[in-house]
Amino acid sequence: MSALRDEPAPASTGGLDERILSTLQGLHGRIAFSGLRRVLHAHPESLSRSLRRLEREGRIERSDGGYRALDEVPRGVPRASDALRPIAQVDLPPGAPPESVLGRLSGRWFGSLRWVGVVDDPSGRLLAWARRDGAGYVLLGIDRGVLRVYVRGDSSGDETDEAEDSAYELLVHAVGALRPSGRDVVGSVRFFAAGSPGPSPALDN
Repeated sequence: MSALRDEPAPASTGGLDERILSTLQGLHGRIAFSGLRRVLHAHPESLSRSLRRLEREGRIERSDGGYRALDEVPRGVPRASDALRPIAQVDLPPGAPPESVLGRLSGRWFGSLRWVGVVDDPSGRLLAWARRDGAGYVLLGIDRGVLRVYVRGDSSGDETDEAEDSAYELLVHAVGALRPSGRDVVGSVRFFAAGSPGPSPALDN
């Protein structure tokens, strides 16, 4: 596999406004400038101009967490959280507040994974990263004391393998970021078999 470049190639500004809107509507959350730049392979100056124009038109809103779309999502636009497939999960210690845990992971880069933003899913808040080349979302969420990492379930072939590798990488870094020195702060780790809806037997962490 060829090496991935850390800096995306500049893209044509033609249709960039609509591509920004489509990305924000698909992720349905607050996306950082750097996340948009990486996912869209957009030149920073072109992206800044488009974002300012969309803000003036009242189609997007900027906040501390990034940008979000104000337009109604058109029918047929898939959400990033649609058809998510869990890859692995880890039990958090009893009483660990989800918002605090997510706050410690939000905005960070992990290995080859670059921060994208926050996805507002009906089931709860998800954090999103992309691989260094801007492809393949990997998402992380917490539900009832369990931290899970997900990939999109509509990938195939080599793309699936790369997405799963990225999810495992995210899990390792996330657990490391949450572990104070000398303390075990997480419980058992479970891995989900490819194509299986249920977890494999638990492995002690």
